Parts: sequence; structure tokens; C-alpha cells
Amino acid sequence: MKYSESLKKNDDFTRVYRKGRSKADRNLVLYALANGSDRNHLGISVSKKVGNSVVRHHLARLIREAYRLHEDEFRIGWDLVIVVRKGRADISYHEVERSLLFLANLLRVTEKGDKHEESSTVSDTVLS
Repeated sequence: MKYSESLKKNDDFTRVYRKGRSKADRNLVLYALANGSDRNHLGISVSKKVGNSVVRHHLARLIREAYRLHEDEFRIGWDLVIVVRKGRADISYHEVERSLLFLANLLRVTEKGDKHEESSTVSDTVLS
């Protein structure tokens, strides 16, 4: 990951949970908090309720790879925590990728999310 580092400390996760914004779909929950630095910090949380250690590590690798492949679409300066929802042990890579990008766009932590917001503002102005 070129522009990102791992979020590892429990205090860092707790800070993002408490102060950050979140969006969720049936697969993932994404928390985002601006960190004011020139790097993103990525944390991944997969509960024991999702599956055994093999399943949890597999899901973490899927999330990390989806983020890595789309890292250049994310705005810089965010702490991101991705949580896999309970009962989603059988989720595919494409579902992870789709959920991650969808939630990131909703939270406006991607360039695409910003452009979407600008275009909807423009269309609202034209309709008025």
C-alpha cells in the first residue's frame, strides 16, 4: 500500500469508532475519521463471531487487497476501519470490493464520492 499504513493500536480503533462517521451495508461497516496527515491508516476488524481464524484471516486479506487495488481512488488523510458483519464468512472478493467502494463513496472518502456530490449539487441547481 503506497499511501497507507496499518492501524494497529486498540486506542486508535476506539478513537475512530467514537469520533468518526460510519456507513454500513449487509457485508461491511466502514468508519472514517480525518487524521490530518499525508497518509491513510487502515484498520480491519473481523470478529470471532464471523468464523474461525482461517476464515477471519482470509476475509482480512480480501479487504486489504480490495483496498490496495483501489488505493489511488481514496483521498489522503483518513483513518479507516473496516468491520466485517457477523454471518458473512462466505463473502466473495467481488462483494467485498463492491461494498468497500460503495461505503467509501457514501462517506466521501474517495475522489468519486466528491465528484458524485458535485454533480448532484449541479443538477439540483439546474432544476431549481
